[in-house]
Amino acid sequence: MQTVATLHRMPPTTLSSLLSKVQTSNYPSSLAIIDVRDGDHAGGHIKSSQHVPSSTLDYRIPELVRTLKEKDTVVFHCSLSQQRGPGAALKYLRERERLLAGAVGASEENEKLGVEKKVAEEGLGEEKINDIAGSHGVQTVTEGAESGSSEARRGKEQEVYVLDGGFVKWQELYGEDEHLTEDYAPDVWRD
Repeated sequence: MQTVATLHRMPPTTLSSLLSKVQTSNYPSSLAIIDVRDGDHAGGHIKSSQHVPSSTLDYRIPELVRTLKEKDTVVFHCSLSQQRGPGAALKYLRERERLLAGAVGASEENEKLGVEKKVAEEGLGEEKINDIAGSHGVQTVTEGAESGSSEARRGKEQEVYVLDGGFVKWQELYGEDEHLTEDYAPDVWRD
């Protein structure tokens, strides 16, 4: 199980490279940037980021898991990425794991019920049952519980990161870059 200490960190330089590639590509973006700052969201944001205030995470995380399911990379950040950003990434990972486990379990159960119905209707023997089950990707009791596809249980592979240094570090490096930062207000960030 993931913890805040085991979350992957992404340096701002890496994120800027990814974002630049996405902007020059003709393909749909496989990158999602989630900004969980609250009232401190003023002063600019990373281009194409989605603002999801940390105060709304309890009810928005399941929605994020569903809407970001096709993304290859998801990067969370707050101002410093010390509390809210990592906390949001951890909630996201745990909810994703929970929903994927539930979805795979429900899917497997529906497949199993379909096979059992066919068996009952046709009065088939064990060998034929295993053939039908196998053709539907369903394991039978005689195949053992360990033979299920681990890829199916995980769902689409997705890498989740926390932006190292948060938006504070980002704006120091890329605040003035209009290709990477939107609505930047330098006076907000002056000492």
